[in-house]
Amino acid sequence: MPGAMVDLFPGILLSAIVAVIGYVAAPYVARVLPIPAMVIALIVGIALNPLAGWPAVKPGMAFCVRTVLRWAVALLGLRVALADIAALGLGTAALIIVSMVATIASGFVVARWYGRTPGFGALVGVGTAVCGASATLATSTVVPDYPGKQADIAFVVVALNALATLAMLAYPPLCLLFGFDSQTTGVMLGGTIHDVAQVVGAGYAVSDTVGNSAVIVKLFRVFLLLPVVLAVGWYFTRQGARHGEARVPVPVFAIVFLILCLINSSIPFMPPLVPVYAPIKTLLVEASNWGLLLAIGALGLGTSVKTIIGLGWRHIATVVASTAVILVIVTAGLWAMRAM
Repeated sequence: MPGAMVDLFPGILLSAIVAVIGYVAAPYVARVLPIPAMVIALIVGIALNPLAGWPAVKPGMAFCVRTVLRWAVALLGLRVALADIAALGLGTAALIIVSMVATIASGFVVARWYGRTPGFGALVGVGTAVCGASATLATSTVVPDYPGKQADIAFVVVALNALATLAMLAYPPLCLLFGFDSQTTGVMLGGTIHDVAQVVGAGYAVSDTVGNSAVIVKLFRVFLLLPVVLAVGWYFTRQGARHGEARVPVPVFAIVFLILCLINSSIPFMPPLVPVYAPIKTLLVEASNWGLLLAIGALGLGTSVKTIIGLGWRHIATVVASTAVILVIVTAGLWAMRAM
């Protein structure tokens, strides 16, 4: 085993153990609450934080949080197809884009209002606007390092999942109260709930039609991960240019995300390639899932409970405010579209 791998192995192994625990526990936890394996792995990692104090595990954990995370996020492009996005229609697509931009902006504004760092505002805004934990992790790769960054990432992942779970239960009855039809309900759920798992749970709990619409809208938000991450990285680069901070490089993984999305969109129109592509896609999607689990397990290991508790109510208020922004804008937009 090369010397570099020897240094990385202990930390990767520890992170992998946490990831496996999250994966194995998820089906049992789901009988009580629909908590994704990533969030379970994060919580387990935080509980095992004292083990992260060993010097031997630090290089491998850092490798998981940086390199493994970037490529796992890049592989998310295989889950999105351009045809599904085109089926939304221009009006719905415009509403979703406007709500996402406003939500990301609200993360920065509310974080500043409460005296939090711009980095925390970016994590909250993008995580809320795009796809919860995955978007938060992707954004963390272009947010410059600052004191408490890892604790902020862990907090946002847990908080967004908790709010998404509440939304999964509360939003379908809200749509019924508003008198939304199946299509509108699907757009509402897919356009406002943070994590894909909760969107699926909320949509298909109502009907297959609602579930299909909700998933398509959610995938559209996932597709926008690329321009959002690039925009956030550009913003912090500009800030660095003015204030002498470290520059943020253009994320290569985001370019790979787009390429894979285009490939995923083209293959269905090339029947001879479908039998070959399908198993490869399945393998790579599974690799993405495990990469994210590995990264978030390492992230949890590097985060102490004491640090998270010490973050305070302002962190909670920022996440809740961004969640309220996307809910209000999407709901108001759907009401306006119905009235036209």
